[in-house]
Amino acid sequence: MRDAAPVSTPPRVLPPNDPRQYDDLAGEWWRPDGAFAMLHWLARARAAMVPPASERDALLVDLGCGAGLLAPHLAGKGYRHIGVDLTRSALDQAAAHGVTVIQGDATAVPLADGCAAVVSAGELLEHVPNWRRAVAEACRLLRPGGLLVLDTLNDTLLARLVAVELGERLPTVPRGIHDPRLFVDARALVAECARHGVALRLRGVRPELGGTVAWLWRRWRGDGRPTRREPRIVPTRSTAVLYQGRGHRSG
Repeated sequence: MRDAAPVSTPPRVLPPNDPRQYDDLAGEWWRPDGAFAMLHWLARARAAMVPPASERDALLVDLGCGAGLLAPHLAGKGYRHIGVDLTRSALDQAAAHGVTVIQGDATAVPLADGCAAVVSAGELLEHVPNWRRAVAEACRLLRPGGLLVLDTLNDTLLARLVAVELGERLPTVPRGIHDPRLFVDARALVAECARHGVALRLRGVRPELGGTVAWLWRRWRGDGRPTRREPRIVPTRSTAVLYQGRGHRSG
């Protein structure tokens, strides 16, 4: 009598932007050519907006820190790096990269008002159900003169086309990782930050064309050699798709 064939479990299908996707993709965070490769490029660009700390043990709060991709790019800048995220599997990896981790919601962080010299909100706001509450929390954590740095996707038809309809068909972005209903209108974000005392200045950004095409070609060919240089994030005139923000809290 033949043994019964093993029953395979199909991969679970989750709603767009479901946080459980990050557990399913836990092994991808630190793969240079993995599903989160573009987050590495963005982390480097975001860290470039952060100056060296002006005092010892200045606090940098990294909202939506994931697996701590910002950490290597802050090395030597003198900050105590605290990361906040919902996903335990990601936080375990962040801790292994020197981040002091807090499992929690970016809209309700258990830290004191005005504790942070810098707050980073990288690729976060387009993933939270209420981005205004996340902005309010980021500004609450900043001390007077503190710096807010962020990047997010604009609430435009072009952003939906590029980031979801096209982007999620490429190996740079996991399918279903975004819910375009949560994308953040750039003008509304500037106004919301101003309500909380942060004068935010925006600029559009994008991955450099040549480096990205070369990276995609390698992925398509299945070339297993290490990436010689990851594509850079470069400024662009338009904020219609992806944009960075940088601003200081008044007072």
